[in-house]
Amino acid sequence: MSDKFFFKGRQDSRQHHTDYDYQPKSSHKSGSKKNPLNLVVTSEARQQEVEAQLAEAGLFADIRLDSSEGAVESIGELTALLHKGETVKLEKTPSRNDPCSCGSGKKYKKCCG
Repeated sequence: MSDKFFFKGRQDSRQHHTDYDYQPKSSHKSGSKKNPLNLVVTSEARQQEVEAQLAEAGLFADIRLDSSEGAVESIGELTALLHKGETVKLEKTPSRNDPCSCGSGKKYKKCCG
């Protein structure tokens, strides 16, 4: 008889991904001691400014000074972390029988709803 007609389950047992010490990238926090930011600046004065911003924010970075002609400053990772948007919180709309938020004194369903 062939195994074609009788399913006995998966022939090879597969391992779970955590058995191989795989960690998803979401667990890595940029700017930590383990994963510092990689920044490039063009002058020593700018390097001191960036170090002050890092100290204020409590972040860690490997700063490389590139004073060659035509060098480009690369601090995009730092600006992205410093200017991260805040969570938007919306007010809950009143239910149908609650007083209206406009202050008319009527129920919400009779006034603005």
